[in-house]
Amino acid sequence: MSTATDLTVRVPGFVSDSLRIARKDLLIEFRTRSAFLAAAVFALLSVAIFRFTWDASAVAAIDLASPVLWVIFTFSGLLGLNRSFGIEQADRAMDALLASPMSREAVFAGKALANLVFVGTVQALAIPAIALFFDLPAGAFWITITAVALLATIGLTAVGTLFAAVAANTRLAELLLPMLALPFFVPVVIPAAQATALLLAGRPIADVSSWIKMLVAFDIVFVAACTVAFPYTLDE
Repeated sequence: MSTATDLTVRVPGFVSDSLRIARKDLLIEFRTRSAFLAAAVFALLSVAIFRFTWDASAVAAIDLASPVLWVIFTFSGLLGLNRSFGIEQADRAMDALLASPMSREAVFAGKALANLVFVGTVQALAIPAIALFFDLPAGAFWITITAVALLATIGLTAVGTLFAAVAANTRLAELLLPMLALPFFVPVVIPAAQATALLLAGRPIADVSSWIKMLVAFDIVFVAACTVAFPYTLDE
């Protein structure tokens, strides 16, 4: 009985603490907009560069759109993830978070949720831009592509948030984060890119389901593993 009561108290507390952390980070980003503007400009500029260097006679737009989309998502996401713990570094605000009653897992969940919103917003700009610049056909498959992008974002932000915490206390955080995170992004990006390519080619969802299942499996593993590992990254 006591275990069930403790769990009933702990779960709402974990959720509320996570939402507080996410709200704080998003409010800071909304006021400064520095990281978002950098990521958005990078995403849109990358789309334009790929578009105007694209040879339509060599590669079809449908074949090029998927790799362009995921290259942009990966690197624009890193711009936002890098600032995830940097905002607390200047005045050592992370020490106050760790001294507060909230659990370290709640800190991770809040940071990851804020990063999910950040990267998702960049995606909301990049997907229509790619569809417009490459003159991609309209269709219901874009709903599935959006769902695939959301699933991939969950895995990317979980891994990115963990390694952002690892790199935050180093002098070369901007260099270290990509080196640590990119190898772990690969298992998420590959099924997402494959699913996107098949959907753009007009293949039915049944042909894409295996890639989506793989993406969901990696999300579950990465979210669980990163949540468990995160408290140890803050130990000095």
